[in-house]
Amino acid sequence: MRRCTLPLLLLAALLILSCDRQPTQPSAGPADTPEALLAAAEVNFAPVFDPRNFVRDVDNRFFPLAPGTRFVAEGEEDGEAEINVTLVTHDRKEILGVSAVVVLDRVLVDGEVKEKTFDWYAQDRDGNVWYLGEDTKEFEDGKVVSTAGSWEAGKNGAVAGIIMPAQPQVGQHYFQEFFRGEAEDQARVVARGLDVTVPFGTFHNCLKTVEFTRLEPGIKEAKFYCPGVGFVRAKGVLGSEAFLVLKNVFR
Repeated sequence: MRRCTLPLLLLAALLILSCDRQPTQPSAGPADTPEALLAAAEVNFAPVFDPRNFVRDVDNRFFPLAPGTRFVAEGEEDGEAEINVTLVTHDRKEILGVSAVVVLDRVLVDGEVKEKTFDWYAQDRDGNVWYLGEDTKEFEDGKVVSTAGSWEAGKNGAVAGIIMPAQPQVGQHYFQEFFRGEAEDQARVVARGLDVTVPFGTFHNCLKTVEFTRLEPGIKEAKFYCPGVGFVRAKGVLGSEAFLVLKNVFR
């Protein structure tokens, strides 16, 4: 990839967090540390994480998280029909001195839970929505078979990312999460002002992003976010035919 330089304050924060790894975490070589990997990406949007600069509510118009809201989406992945139920809980979790909103996300196949994840989000005063980690579990026959992808900012070198900028602009490229070798999702804003129709309704002035990760270089996914609702649609654009559409919202 072409190289660019991240803000010095962010790189310094990444260096401090990378020193907090537990002994069981594999040691990283000079070119495989969080700061080196992030600096090697074409990132051009990387605000500084400051615990003093956060507010309680997440009300970004493209990513609103009002407690008690339940989103229901339907789609298909790996040839299986699935239902995705996302609940913005009333619970909070403190991470790095920030009170994060706890969001419960469940993926169901044939009525059984296939995946269950607690995600943690918080919004800064500028309106950027940060992703502070997730506790995820995959199930088979009702038993947990994997917790891969779980991470928490500030632990074992994991770094908080941006899930939605305050004022998303076409061309913005940012890390949504960073836990070396486990969670390294990135996103790029590719379009604005779109009309999008899903089972829940038709929306205007929507936003389109493309998500990808170096951990799965052959896969890219497009996502659509609309004002006042947030996520409404996802579809694979490279290496995947998966899709997901918003069917209903309960407030």
